Amino acid sequence: MTVPVKLLAGAFDPWQELAAHQSANPGLRGKFGATAIFVGTLRDSSRGNPVSAMTLEHYPAMTRKHLERVVEDARRRWDVLDVLVIHRHGRLRPNDPIVLIAVWAAHRDAAFKACRYAIDELKTRAPFWKREEGEAGVRWVAPEE
Repeated sequence: MTVPVKLLAGAFDPWQELAAHQSANPGLRGKFGATAIFVGTLRDSSRGNPVSAMTLEHYPAMTRKHLERVVEDARRRWDVLDVLVIHRHGRLRPNDPIVLIAVWAAHRDAAFKACRYAIDELKTRAPFWKREEGEAGVRWVAPEE
């Protein structure tokens, strides 16, 4: 299987990434009955304030290790065939995809649960630092609980 975690400085198309991942992993073909997909995009507002851009900073080795651990935990906890996590860093604009999580499993329950677990872990514990820009200026954003 291909590497389940990608950290990208540039824009990506979630649907092209999904197709490429499935093509690169022919062992999945015919094995999965469910693919749960989460695509997170940058909104144009946050906590009632307009957002014109956001910059995501991180330490690459620390972030990769954390995301790989999330993937391995999902594989261990649920009967899933594969998990893919792609996360942007750098400067983003509203409507840019930030994160893609895809989980392939024989059955939907495992796929949904593993996908939900992965995004919840990313939103609350992944080592990313977010700086939003908007009409009110620049502010750092605390991780979600």
